[in-house]
Amino acid sequence: MTPTLTPPPETVSPPAADERCDRCNAAGKLRITLAGGSELVFCGHHANKYAEDLVKITVRYAADPEFSWRGVDLMAN
Repeated sequence: MTPTLTPPPETVSPPAADERCDRCNAAGKLRITLAGGSELVFCGHHANKYAEDLVKITVRYAADPEFSWRGVDLMAN
Protein backbone atom coordinates (compact mmCIF):
# COMPACT_ATOMS: atom_id res chain seq x y z
CA MET A 1 0.00 0.00 0.00
CA THR A 2 1.30 3.46 -0.90
CA PRO A 3 1.03 6.08 1.87
CA THR A 4 -1.03 9.15 1.04
CA LEU A 5 -0.51 12.63 2.41
CA THR A 6 -3.82 13.86 3.78
CA PRO A 7 -4.14 16.95 5.95
CA PRO A 8 -5.46 16.29 9.44
CA PRO A 9 -9.25 16.75 9.66
CA GLU A 10 -8.87 19.71 12.03
CA THR A 11 -7.12 21.81 9.38
CA VAL A 12 -8.67 23.86 6.63
CA SER A 13 -6.91 26.06 4.09
CA PRO A 14 -7.98 29.55 3.02
CA PRO A 15 -9.67 29.89 -0.35
CA ALA A 16 -7.38 29.65 -3.36
CA ALA A 17 -7.02 32.67 -5.63
CA ASP A 18 -9.39 31.19 -8.21
CA GLU A 19 -12.17 30.18 -5.78
CA ARG A 20 -15.36 32.21 -5.85
CA CYS A 21 -18.02 33.18 -3.31
CA ASP A 22 -20.93 30.73 -3.11
CA ARG A 23 -23.35 33.70 -2.96
CA CYS A 24 -22.15 36.17 -5.60
CA ASN A 25 -19.14 34.75 -7.47
CA ALA A 26 -16.70 37.38 -6.13
CA ALA A 27 -13.21 36.30 -5.04
CA GLY A 28 -13.34 33.98 -2.01
CA LYS A 29 -11.94 35.35 1.26
CA LEU A 30 -13.31 32.87 3.83
CA ARG A 31 -13.73 29.08 3.80
CA ILE A 32 -15.87 27.45 6.45
CA THR A 33 -16.32 23.77 7.19
CA LEU A 34 -19.70 22.54 8.37
CA ALA A 35 -20.27 19.69 10.85
CA GLY A 36 -20.97 17.22 8.04
CA GLY A 37 -17.66 18.04 6.33
CA SER A 38 -19.06 20.26 3.57
CA GLU A 39 -17.27 23.51 2.83
CA LEU A 40 -18.54 26.92 1.80
CA VAL A 41 -16.54 29.86 0.43
CA PHE A 42 -17.58 33.49 0.86
CA CYS A 43 -16.31 36.85 -0.34
CA GLY A 44 -15.43 39.40 2.32
CA HIS A 45 -18.76 41.22 1.97
CA HIS A 46 -20.94 38.14 2.46
CA ALA A 47 -18.66 36.60 5.11
CA ASN A 48 -19.10 39.68 7.29
CA LYS A 49 -22.74 40.26 6.38
CA TYR A 50 -23.71 36.73 7.51
CA ALA A 51 -21.09 36.34 10.26
CA GLU A 52 -23.64 35.95 13.08
CA ASP A 53 -25.34 33.06 11.26
CA LEU A 54 -22.13 31.49 9.97
CA VAL A 55 -20.56 31.12 13.41
CA LYS A 56 -23.56 28.99 14.45
CA ILE A 57 -22.84 26.38 11.76
CA THR A 58 -19.05 26.63 11.43
CA VAL A 59 -16.84 23.85 12.78
CA ARG A 60 -13.60 25.21 11.29
CA TYR A 61 -12.72 28.23 9.22
CA ALA A 62 -9.80 29.75 7.35
CA ALA A 63 -9.61 33.30 6.07
CA ASP A 64 -7.38 34.94 3.52
CA PRO A 65 -4.44 36.42 5.47
CA GLU A 66 -5.38 39.93 4.33
CA PHE A 67 -9.06 39.56 5.32
CA SER A 68 -10.43 40.35 8.77
CA TRP A 69 -13.58 38.28 9.41
CA ARG A 70 -16.07 39.66 11.91
CA GLY A 71 -16.97 36.12 12.95
CA VAL A 72 -13.62 35.58 14.71
CA ASP A 73 -14.77 37.76 17.62
CA LEU A 74 -18.19 36.12 17.67
CA MET A 75 -16.71 32.61 17.81
CA ALA A 76 -14.49 33.61 20.74
CA ASN A 77 -17.59 34.46 22.85
